Amino acid sequence: MSVVLDEDPTAMVLPPLIEARSARAPRAVAATLPNGLDTLVVRRRTVPMVEVRLRIPLPMANGRTAAATVARGSLMSSSMLFGTAQRDQRQLANDLATVGADLSVSADSDRLLFSTAVLRTGLSTVLDLLADVLTSATYPRAEVVAERDRLGQRITMALSQPGVVARMARSRRLFGDHPYAQAMPDPAMVAELEAVTLRRSHRDRVRPYGATLVVVGDVQPATVAKQASSAFADWVGTPRRSRVLALPEFEPGGITLVDRPGAVQSNIRIGGAAVGRRDPAYAAQQLANLIFGGYFSSRLTENLRERNGFTYSPHSGVDNAAAGSTFFVDADVATGVTARAVHETWYELGRMALAPVTQDELDLARRYALGTLALSTETQAGLASTLSSLAGQGLSASWLADYQKAVAAVTISDVQEASHRHFSVSSLATVVVGDAAVVEDSLRSLAALRNPE
Repeated sequence: MSVVLDEDPTAMVLPPLIEARSARAPRAVAATLPNGLDTLVVRRRTVPMVEVRLRIPLPMANGRTAAATVARGSLMSSSMLFGTAQRDQRQLANDLATVGADLSVSADSDRLLFSTAVLRTGLSTVLDLLADVLTSATYPRAEVVAERDRLGQRITMALSQPGVVARMARSRRLFGDHPYAQAMPDPAMVAELEAVTLRRSHRDRVRPYGATLVVVGDVQPATVAKQASSAFADWVGTPRRSRVLALPEFEPGGITLVDRPGAVQSNIRIGGAAVGRRDPAYAAQQLANLIFGGYFSSRLTENLRERNGFTYSPHSGVDNAAAGSTFFVDADVATGVTARAVHETWYELGRMALAPVTQDELDLARRYALGTLALSTETQAGLASTLSSLAGQGLSASWLADYQKAVAAVTISDVQEASHRHFSVSSLATVVVGDAAVVEDSLRSLAALRNPE
């Protein structure tokens, strides 16, 4: 005898998803200041705050010069706020705190990035303080030496982490002697740096031409232009086009095995070429990536996590940099299932490349893409960071609306074409960091093994 339970009349019924809002680009006012600095201002009156991003492109070079550039950039960014000709480190921090701001500096192979948020009434002060750093950062020797030692220790600790080792191995495999191969500064090169080197590098590299100041908040664009012109009047330099090196060709196929004796976990890293934001196929590629492994409802998560229990959070994505875009896949698995996890990842890549996705998969990915984009640009901070990133690739705010329209128009055949173009295993590089004594034979049964670059 079977018993049928009545449905709970109080159970909540979820409403249907609403349609995404129509695409609309933020109204951004662009201008170029007399010193050559490009500015981009968006008025957002939601709160009386202002987000500021200043992106300064860094020149590129290959090989050892690239490694030295990355080392200098890392130490520069962590030493730049140690004081100026007008203020020591304490006074600079106090003046920022007076208007409730906290200035941060970061660096990578593409750029230096200054970031801060401040009340509208403190914007002029923040721009003046930022200009002071740009024009007269002193890099005091004692502080630089101490920071150099701390940075070297942090890098050494990071290099002991398997995830960092795996990321570096994949970067070397994909990028060779290109600057992007320098996923982490060389601690030996950092140790050789002196304060005088940073001062010289600052004079040579921290220039207004090619730089972009993004301001988002409760401000008038004309007022910001006047404040910035005044603040940065003394920040000058010889106009010079930033050199961006094209990504090199790499040899796909095979598996690069990096031995980590005794490791109880293997780090699987896969990568290859991808189209950038300017390419008409970019939207289709982004949706293909989501369906494959770019969010929690992806095929890769369903396979490796839900069906096989190999890993908690496999992930794929597209990294957009100034020199080009890269598709990547990350998964960390137990040593004993390494080869099986690689095989299943390749299987899902092949399925994407050879067979069409379903309409439900495409619709869910499309909603996620549009929703996350809307959320990421809804806040002042999110919009400022997005616009700064777009500026680094020569794109304006109008790209946001164009991209939303492109995502809305992507078809199943578009996704299949993008997948066939970029997700084919034969066009990708696979790297595994793990205990070679345990995983080597099983990996060799999948493909030829390669020595680390």
